[in-house]
Amino acid sequence: MTQPLDETRARALDELIAGQEKILTDRTAGSARLRAEARESLAGGVASAWQDSPPVAVWIEDGHAAHVRDVDGTDYVDLHGGFGVGLAGHAHPAIVAAVTGRVRHGTHFAQPTRDLIPVTRLLAERFGLPQWRFTNSGTEATMDAVHLMRAATGRKKILKVEGSYHGHHDSVQVSGYARVAEDIGPDDRPRSVAYGPAYPTEITDLTLVVPFGDLAAVERVLAEHPGEIAGMIIEPVMMNIGLIVPPDGYHAELKALLHRHGAHLAYDEVKTGFAIAPGGATELFGTTPDIVCLAKAMGGGIPCGAVGATRALMDRIADHTYEQVGTFNGNPMMLAATRAMLTEVLTEDAYRGFDALRSRMTGGVEAALRRYGLPGYVAAHGAKGSVIFTERLRNFRDFLAYDDRWGHLHWLYQHNGGVFLPPWGKTEQWTLSVQHTAEDAERFVLNFERFAAAVHTALDTPAS
Repeated sequence: MTQPLDETRARALDELIAGQEKILTDRTAGSARLRAEARESLAGGVASAWQDSPPVAVWIEDGHAAHVRDVDGTDYVDLHGGFGVGLAGHAHPAIVAAVTGRVRHGTHFAQPTRDLIPVTRLLAERFGLPQWRFTNSGTEATMDAVHLMRAATGRKKILKVEGSYHGHHDSVQVSGYARVAEDIGPDDRPRSVAYGPAYPTEITDLTLVVPFGDLAAVERVLAEHPGEIAGMIIEPVMMNIGLIVPPDGYHAELKALLHRHGAHLAYDEVKTGFAIAPGGATELFGTTPDIVCLAKAMGGGIPCGAVGATRALMDRIADHTYEQVGTFNGNPMMLAATRAMLTEVLTEDAYRGFDALRSRMTGGVEAALRRYGLPGYVAAHGAKGSVIFTERLRNFRDFLAYDDRWGHLHWLYQHNGGVFLPPWGKTEQWTLSVQHTAEDAERFVLNFERFAAAVHTALDTPAS
């Protein structure tokens, strides 16, 4: 693991951060003014805790193609992508046509509509699971996955990976990034820690935690709780702590191990689905889980979610063993946008475009890291990527061990240079859209060069 900065170099990094934060706050007076006004009627002055990022929540006025504009009039290349939603970019003609065409014929009925059939068939083709149901968010999708595994097995306990985020329902708000100040246990036997006071330990104690990529830990927990574990939910590539890929063969062995103990495997592909390959991690790693959870990019910017599963599991929904419900499930607006995404937006050409842009961004960043003697590498697949400012990450404990300031400073340099990355720089990834250009990728690389040169000078690192 990269050595921590000494006091002098840490102070130099802090001074760079302070300077870039001042640049940002000085040019976002309109955002600050709107947030102050909003506080009277909007809790915290933002719509979600994820938007409450330091030093300022930037309010957006407009999005078009691969760019967004804030309320102060600054234009950005949008690599935030709405936390991974934006594979289509903004106002994509196919999405605009699909949604406006649907609006003219009604936006909600709480009854089935024709698009359900082609959309579920398209999802089955991409992810290899025969039957589907819809939700309205990734949180709902992962909640249904947990409920379905419990209903099918009659067991209460589940497994999850330490540090993973699967939405904000009780069963999965366990051992996440926000609770690291508590006793999280030894590296090889992490302790299940409720995310906060909203989550009752009577429920969170049913969620057992293992390190990412560690099959021995999974086998040990299964042996210690025989006949008690319904299944495991896992983000097949960890994407809320940068981007961490599992060891070779991990997913196939994990599935076999769980099945030997009568437990199921559920993939949370809310972030990976469609983004890292046309069929997400299911396609990339060649292992079809028992359940796949989708959301984000699927709906082209419309709130969405879906759960696919084996026929045996979905029979537990069809026969009402598990009542999978929701007033807006299968909403026709969402279905119209999803059908356009799957047939007109996320084509073979789209993935070739992602590959070309990702290659330019990855190559440019890694060359700058070497040239300026900075720690780190780029982890990237498909439309997603993250700059990791340390040696190779394997799991959550590795992630905790390196300094948050690197990612935050990089975010500031990109933002002040006209590239909007998602906030919480250490934890998140960029998202490319089908509307990004080579010029957009080049701006990202040039901003990184500026960042790397400034850090090199401030920290007096050896350049090559």
